[in-house]
Amino acid sequence: MTKFPTPSIDWAALSPELVLLGGAAVCLVLPLFLPHAWRRHFCAFVSVACFIGAGAAAIALFQMDETGTGIVANALRRDRLAELGQVLVIGSGLLTVGVSYTYVLRERMGEYYALLLTAAAGMCFFVSADDLMTMFLGLEWFSISLYILCAIAIEELASLEAGLKYLIVGSFGSAILLFGSAFVYGATGVIGFEDIAAASSGADSLFLVTGLAMIIVGLAFKASAAPFHMWTPDVYQGAPTPVTAFMSAATKVAALVLTMRLLVTAFPAQEHLWTISLAVIVCISLAWGNVGALVQTDVKRMLAYSSISHAGFLLMPVAVATPLGGRALMYYLISYAAMSVGAFAVVAARERELARPVTLEGMAGMGWERPGLGAAMTLFMFGFIGLPPAGLFIGKFYAFSAAVDRGWAWLAVVGAIATVVSIYYYLGVVRAMYFQPAVRVAPAGGSPPRELALGTSVALAVVVTIGSFIAAQPLLDIATDAVSFLPFPH
Repeated sequence: MTKFPTPSIDWAALSPELVLLGGAAVCLVLPLFLPHAWRRHFCAFVSVACFIGAGAAAIALFQMDETGTGIVANALRRDRLAELGQVLVIGSGLLTVGVSYTYVLRERMGEYYALLLTAAAGMCFFVSADDLMTMFLGLEWFSISLYILCAIAIEELASLEAGLKYLIVGSFGSAILLFGSAFVYGATGVIGFEDIAAASSGADSLFLVTGLAMIIVGLAFKASAAPFHMWTPDVYQGAPTPVTAFMSAATKVAALVLTMRLLVTAFPAQEHLWTISLAVIVCISLAWGNVGALVQTDVKRMLAYSSISHAGFLLMPVAVATPLGGRALMYYLISYAAMSVGAFAVVAARERELARPVTLEGMAGMGWERPGLGAAMTLFMFGFIGLPPAGLFIGKFYAFSAAVDRGWAWLAVVGAIATVVSIYYYLGVVRAMYFQPAVRVAPAGGSPPRELALGTSVALAVVVTIGSFIAAQPLLDIATDAVSFLPFPH
């Protein structure tokens, strides 16, 4: 009888995922035995504790890993790139808990937090994938959780529609990625990223390049990069706003970190093909995202097109395939993730005050009615443009510098033009908050209650946004350490 070898497992390297999955199990089961009034507080407390615990584990691993190592038969990679990506995903999830605290789900509170923790665990697994199989498993792990989260507000037609659209289009993207992985395996006979690079010289070039193209398309779906963005505006607009906040930040982190690892590690010989392909996707995303955002009146939909535009900015340093580009990507993600969750948190607060979707007209007067949230939203809008004191100012500078250093000054010029165009719709939100007549948001004699948990999440997002600008050099050093494990072709 054939005996199959059992790989040794480094449980410490899997500790962030295990903590999150343990918390998901607790949130799913224990609330059934608690009084209904306690469930919200219990699930939120468990989620915060698990995100903090998983983040501490990822940070501890970051401090320990001075050299990258393969784990579970080299199916996963334990290195500082994966651990920094995990910290960003976990941080996004932690902020999302605050945004979700007062979100009313009636009987599905435990399921909501369990799915949030499970999605974060899947993303942590995904960013450490080191072969095609674990890459696809991680992708489906967090994608299925997000499909359900988008449709969890079953009493709202928009939420059900968002979940269905995301399921159909997301499944199509996953199928393309899986088919591309099959082509790559058929051409090389291996699935490990480093093994693919070693075997590519003798592989069938047609199969290999076709598989590479399909994998890029599948990952571009998840990153909301145009022209593979078609699900993003409808899903971001229709999904519950806390879910949109988490998706806008964490999904970008997971997709882009894995994209950079995969392309640099597995396809260095095809670098002349995928760098140009990504540069084209960058230009399309910047153009489509900005033009689409110009005509939007719904704030969530406008931020969805903004996300498509930022997918272009984030893919720019990946396309140049240099250590400077890798450093720019990881630093950019730190500030971008915080601002994305923070901006949607402000929208969520306004949405609950108005009890209807938030339009630019609905934002009128918010800067005076809610000075703290108004100031935070102003910071986020200026930050998305790329202006100080937001860390994205330095992130864009490094992304453009990486393009120029590669000899692609034209790509930096495209990015600069897109930035100028974006000023119109970002400042449109600021203009509505401060220069349009206020909208009544509460009956006479009262005002909407303050949400401490949501306000805390917004405050933390502001701290990270400004802190990434003030403490830019330490964060850039961390980003440099994270990407130092990658074999960049340039």
